Amino acid sequence: MTAETRTEFDACAYVDAIAAKAEQAARVLASADTAQKNAALTRAAKALRDNAARLVEANGLDVDAAKAAGRTDAFIDRLTLDGDRVEAMATALEQIAGLPDPIGRILHETDRPNGLKIQRVATPIGVIGMIYESRPNVGADAGALCLKSGNAVILRGGSESLNSTRIIIECMREGLAEAGLPEAAISLIDTPDRAAVGALLSCTEHVDLVIPRGGKSLVARVRDEAKVPTLLHLDGNCHFYVHEAADLDKAATVLTNAKLRRTGVCGATESLVVDRKVAGDFLPKALDSLGACEVRGEADAVKIDGRIKPAAANDFDTEYLDAILSVKVVDGIDEALDFIAAHSSSHTESILTEDAEAAERFLTEVDSAVVMHNASTQFSDGGEFGMGAEIGIATGKMHARGPVGLEQLTSFKYRVRGSGQTRP
Repeated sequence: MTAETRTEFDACAYVDAIAAKAEQAARVLASADTAQKNAALTRAAKALRDNAARLVEANGLDVDAAKAAGRTDAFIDRLTLDGDRVEAMATALEQIAGLPDPIGRILHETDRPNGLKIQRVATPIGVIGMIYESRPNVGADAGALCLKSGNAVILRGGSESLNSTRIIIECMREGLAEAGLPEAAISLIDTPDRAAVGALLSCTEHVDLVIPRGGKSLVARVRDEAKVPTLLHLDGNCHFYVHEAADLDKAATVLTNAKLRRTGVCGATESLVVDRKVAGDFLPKALDSLGACEVRGEADAVKIDGRIKPAAANDFDTEYLDAILSVKVVDGIDEALDFIAAHSSSHTESILTEDAEAAERFLTEVDSAVVMHNASTQFSDGGEFGMGAEIGIATGKMHARGPVGLEQLTSFKYRVRGSGQTRP
């Protein structure tokens, strides 16, 4: 029985029961060997493929409801699953199975003069709560990454993707069962009731870490209400700086990909920064390449190309997640760096230049989780970084930063071996 079918829904009791089972499962996972975890992942991948038609059909219900509710095209794109995207989910699970097991790694070891042997060893975090919006594939990615890193995970997807998420979790748990691992290692908060989010954020007895992945309002709620430690993923107001020494044809091609490949992902470029020395040549070229993308800029940009609309005061601080781009013309790299520092959400920024010295300065001085040279910001993704998948992009500076994959989902402990030593 799902939570919403109960006559009186007690969110705290409901979440606490799920979390207690997850904590028990986490103890089992902590000692599971690599082969067992990999077997669960590969069998879950097979289950996704076997149930692809069911999953796409269920997703259709979610998409139809989202369209009826007037959701944006970018939102619909993030929500939609088709055969190719289901296959991509299954492939990601197999890729994660093929990655080295992060648990049990010796991070440091030393032999002390008194004979003690001390090792710092990678361990699971424990129970992770994952709160996310719209993208149903996050359930598969998060479940797989937590499983491989020895963590139990409690998933609370957006209500708009609940039909899709139920089948994804069913497939993941099928893989766990066939591998002899507890199904509670991947659990779903199966209710759209927002009180369940608050209950998860307060579940300090069983939950070790909460990771939100979604819009500003979700992240702000987690930041403000959580009693459990959090790993925050803020919005992606990503910048694309065209330096005076850029190859302008290359820059236009890369910009178009960075903005339009998928407008609804957090690594999409939202703000274009252009050096005044090349703005007259570059902006018309860029607008030709961007096609129907709406471009908004300050007065200097509007004067260069009449297709650019005047920007409002908040445009340079906006994550559009749509075919909209803000433009700022700057006088040199110093002003570009200052502008990015003032408006960035510390997610991903890229410089396009053939000047190696300028590129190194940008890579060094820009204080974001991911900084790039001559590359699309849409490469800011755990899969593209060789992590198999990611649970999110962390924009803070503590514990993990950038794409959060297997290694970032571990903690450590010290193992000390002696032969009867006593401290003087």
